[in-house]
Amino acid sequence: MAKEGYLNLLPVQHKKSKEPGDSRAMMRSRRNFLEAEYYLPMAKAIAALIDKNKTESSPMHILDMGCGEGYYSRQIEAFCENSADLDLHGIDIAKNAIFAAAKKQENARFIVASNTRLPYADNYFDLLLRVYAPSNDDEVKRILKSEGLLLTVTPGPRHLWQLKEFIYKKVNEHDITVDLPEGFKEIESQRISYTIKPDQDHRMALLQMTPFAWRAKGEMLNNIQKATGLEIETDFILTLAKSE
Repeated sequence: MAKEGYLNLLPVQHKKSKEPGDSRAMMRSRRNFLEAEYYLPMAKAIAALIDKNKTESSPMHILDMGCGEGYYSRQIEAFCENSADLDLHGIDIAKNAIFAAAKKQENARFIVASNTRLPYADNYFDLLLRVYAPSNDDEVKRILKSEGLLLTVTPGPRHLWQLKEFIYKKVNEHDITVDLPEGFKEIESQRISYTIKPDQDHRMALLQMTPFAWRAKGEMLNNIQKATGLEIETDFILTLAKSE
């Protein structure tokens, strides 16, 4: 147990690198972008879906899988009605991100651990949140209660379209197929789309949050950073599913 209140349950023998996950610089960059509220409409939609589908369990146990520095957990606490009835947890392999999350939100529990080895009892959680995070289907089914909820956020067809135009000769729409674990049934889906106008620093931070950042080299990076008044489409698919 660290003095900041988080648990580190990722021993060295289970690490694939010395410091897995985002570096400290990447974590700070991501936090600065998210706290500038570019993704706030999507975060509010997550909170609204949770409110709409609150279980009778009190408190309602919620886990943010791949929580990073805890942005979405803080928004759930801020925008859900009766947030005192929520028991919020977050897990990530990046210790520096969990360190930051724990310092910012004392009313949540954060753990450094892998989504493939979740340190929770069977049938403990009422809802799992997965925002662009990988997970292990067997572990998802193990820790979720019977008829528990899985809320996923995936890219919509035109997510970050204008940013990708700097990188790819031909930009293709995202496939919006959502892969749910076996035994889960979709009960609701929402598409959240709007335009943002990040400044140069936030634009570069956003790029580093994407899986195509590694393709942006030299002149591409320069063009992205120096573009004037660049407006970028955001496009999210929120999918709520229930275990059967």
